[in-house]
Amino acid sequence: MSIVIKFFVAPDHEAAAAVAEGGPDGVFESLTFGNFDVEEALIEWESILAGRSFEEVLDDDVPETVADPDEGEGPLVLAVSRTLQAALSAADAHRLAEVSQLWVAERAAEGEGFDPEIAVWILRGLANVARAVGEGDESLYCWVA
Repeated sequence: MSIVIKFFVAPDHEAAAAVAEGGPDGVFESLTFGNFDVEEALIEWESILAGRSFEEVLDDDVPETVADPDEGEGPLVLAVSRTLQAALSAADAHRLAEVSQLWVAERAAEGEGFDPEIAVWILRGLANVARAVGEGDESLYCWVA
């Protein structure tokens, strides 16, 4: 199974949804990863960074689906919550390393192996994008295919 995950910044849900079919390339700069369950990761990262349970975050309907034109059968666009965006932006290198270790441990508990170095790399990349967005009107989104 191969999954392509592209995080990108867009001005609003409408602009983010417009790239659902073809992805953000050529429209928005993106940060590309692959082969992990990004919906679950977004919930886990927010849970760890915000100090909330997985269930509490899930009850907030996080992540929000912005576009799912093929009703689960094709690419979709998710909105990264403002809570996670702010937490990533505020996290220093030490905190990101700590979060990545906790995330890798959670994945291991579920029987999934995840390289700790890749986990840190993913979170550092996302934190850099979140910092670039800052307090502006733009938001962080995720395209998955």
